[in-house]
Amino acid sequence: MRILLLSAYDAQSHKYWREGMAAQFPEYDWTQLALPGHHFSWRIRSNSLQWALSERATLDQPYDLIIATSMVDFASLKGFVPNLANIPSILYFHENQFIYPPSQLTKKPFLDPKLVTLYAALAADQLVFNSRYNQQTFITGVRALLKQVPEKLPVDLAQLFEEKSSVLPVPLKPLNISDYMGVNGSAQWPKRANKTCLRLVWAARWEYDKGPHLLLAILRQLKQRKVDFKLCILGQVFRKQPLEFDSIKTEFSSELVQFGFAKSRHQYLSWLAGGDIILSTALHEFQGLAVQEAVQLGCMPVLPNRLVYPQIFASHYLYDSFPNNHEKESSAAADLIQEFPLRPLKNDSALAFVQQLLWPNIKVKYQQLLHFHTLPKDS
Repeated sequence: MRILLLSAYDAQSHKYWREGMAAQFPEYDWTQLALPGHHFSWRIRSNSLQWALSERATLDQPYDLIIATSMVDFASLKGFVPNLANIPSILYFHENQFIYPPSQLTKKPFLDPKLVTLYAALAADQLVFNSRYNQQTFITGVRALLKQVPEKLPVDLAQLFEEKSSVLPVPLKPLNISDYMGVNGSAQWPKRANKTCLRLVWAARWEYDKGPHLLLAILRQLKQRKVDFKLCILGQVFRKQPLEFDSIKTEFSSELVQFGFAKSRHQYLSWLAGGDIILSTALHEFQGLAVQEAVQLGCMPVLPNRLVYPQIFASHYLYDSFPNNHEKESSAAADLIQEFPLRPLKNDSALAFVQQLLWPNIKVKYQQLLHFHTLPKDS
């Protein structure tokens, strides 16, 4: 089977999923096109044009299946390259823009990314979401958007999308000790017997939607309470970044052991493996791969009681969410962090859930997905 795999905004999680797919199914003939994960507004609006002009010979080849991420302007691409129009297609959603939190600077939400995704969903045969939360918020967002248009459409698109959609998470790669330990047994953050000093890890893109303002408030709460902790700040860094990171670097210089993007995948996993707690302050999250990998390596999750997290983690890992009150929310998170010594991770529900997402446990579902167009109608 010849498969065309398109990733229009190949950010880290998208690349992780794309490369995992091809690695798990080497028996198929994969052709992959990917564009860098930056310049978001331009990328989501121009990817079909870029590929149609620069990759026409590749796109005109015969394929049995197309898999595209939801960032792909799939409707336009089919128009530019008629060869793609009748090939069975899957649109995979890592996230959706219908509930992207507007910052204090932008405030007004952008319409273009929503419409590109809506058109792409209409052009694809199957829609696959990485979580139920992603699916629900997308369909709800489409329904709300279409209520605002001046003319009613003859088809209920939200219902159509619901009928042709399913949920299938991004699988996790099984990790061996060699993935995060050096050949001589060395690590970035070696484990230790004395756990009186907590090790906090925060791993996310350094952007507004990952909640740096809340992260700063939580750290200040911990310091005010005289909690003894060390801090590892990971994640993709951009040329422009929220000012909170400058404050964190200055105010917590004595607690910081790592501040910035890890030099390699090996080093990144080594930092995760050395931590006690993986902390999320996200405002926009649909699966939480960084959190799940950290749990896989032994960290306890401390997560906001919103977004995708209540659907996948037990309530005792979640701190109360007060989106409009940083003081109350940071206090709730600090309370949960201080309870850490009473909550061992071993044999706990978080680890059990994450283990279900390993490729060996989910591969058969992806196998069925890849052959959806060959299955009987009633399967």
